Amino acid sequence: MSPRGAARGGGLGRVSGMSETSRMGSGRVFPALPAHPDPDAPFAASWWGNAWIDALEESALDQARLARGRTYAREGAVDTITVAPGRIVAYVHGSRPRPYRAEIRLRTMLPDHWDRFLDAVATDPAHIAALLDKDMPHALAEAAIRADVPLLPGARELAPSCTCPDRGHPCKHAAALAYQTARLLDADPFVLLLLRGGEEQDLLDELSRRNAHKAAAEQQPPPPAPDTSREPVLPGTPARNALATEYRPALPPPLPPPAHPGEPPVLPSLPGAPDPTSLEFLVTDAAARAHAFLTTGTDPFTATSPWHDAVRLAASHPGLTGRRTFSRQFAELARSVGSTPADLSRAAAAWRQGGEEGLATLETPWDPPAGPFDRARGALAAADLPRMTIHRNTLTNPTASLQLRYGRDGRWYPYRSEPGAADWWPEGEADADVVGALTAVFGG
Repeated sequence: MSPRGAARGGGLGRVSGMSETSRMGSGRVFPALPAHPDPDAPFAASWWGNAWIDALEESALDQARLARGRTYAREGAVDTITVAPGRIVAYVHGSRPRPYRAEIRLRTMLPDHWDRFLDAVATDPAHIAALLDKDMPHALAEAAIRADVPLLPGARELAPSCTCPDRGHPCKHAAALAYQTARLLDADPFVLLLLRGGEEQDLLDELSRRNAHKAAAEQQPPPPAPDTSREPVLPGTPARNALATEYRPALPPPLPPPAHPGEPPVLPSLPGAPDPTSLEFLVTDAAARAHAFLTTGTDPFTATSPWHDAVRLAASHPGLTGRRTFSRQFAELARSVGSTPADLSRAAAAWRQGGEEGLATLETPWDPPAGPFDRARGALAAADLPRMTIHRNTLTNPTASLQLRYGRDGRWYPYRSEPGAADWWPEGEADADVVGALTAVFGG
């Protein structure tokens, strides 16, 4: 695979000397870094790690958001970090239960940049030794500057984004990701080279090739001209003879299924291509369905209609739920099924309560037969809970802020609204015990 270059924001490039078929992989994945509790300890110990932080802080428009980002990073709020050419992605835990997806983009280098950079490294064996030792000497960075190679990020070159509603530049979640990235750069400068479009093994292979070519040119006489007077006869076995057999060995047994569904790859953002966040969302869902089918033999996520499938998707994705603020992907999902983001969010909350039964309880009032529903008010009174009024399958307290809906599955689904607003939202877990369902939200 070869380092990538990005002309005008990001096409694929090729370093001369590397094969056209060798391309970048999906990047590197780093587990969540531990908390960094000492408030006086710097995030970066290396000069190149501090250069990264300088680029972040020089482009920030709000120092208060940077301070909150430092706090989030020190508390270990940044989850697994994925580094790929031109981008860093991680989920960052904030004040809400579900994390936000933060991303930082950095322009990759052009193919001629990589040629000049590799030439600068290959001219001095000490540079290669330093990189292998996870060090980036000042001399190498200065050589890159002389060769007009944009190795280190400059002010306003880092482009942060996040799925949170804050439009700061950067928001605290993206700032936290940037500070944690400085710790990755400290440990391995090849992380910076990967961000610029070059994978470690590809770079080392190319440096080895250039070194060998240079040494051979300096020490060896030119090879003699090949004798083309006759065609060489090479030993071997014709393919038809090697394959001409009746025996076929038995296939090996299938591998056991993994414990968890796989994670989606980090997808590139290219002009005219679908949004990578939306694709990762769909890939995550496809992986979950494939894993369930592989382990159980059935697909547990069958949906009776596109609306049900959209509700299920919205309920299962960590970055697409909300009540008053919605991501662009969430709004697009709602529009695809002719709904508003608020209605889809409400339905997703009902689905998280009880799947299709929870959604049916939200959407379809019904008249329960005599039995548990009739005994519910007596049970609430015995537990010294507020007296509830009855309407079909619902019980509502006098202040019109709490409600219980009885589902056809025999469970009670709690709802909450602002007093007098009649804007009911599923809240809490469904429970077969009416007292348990109400007390789960009454104290909150």
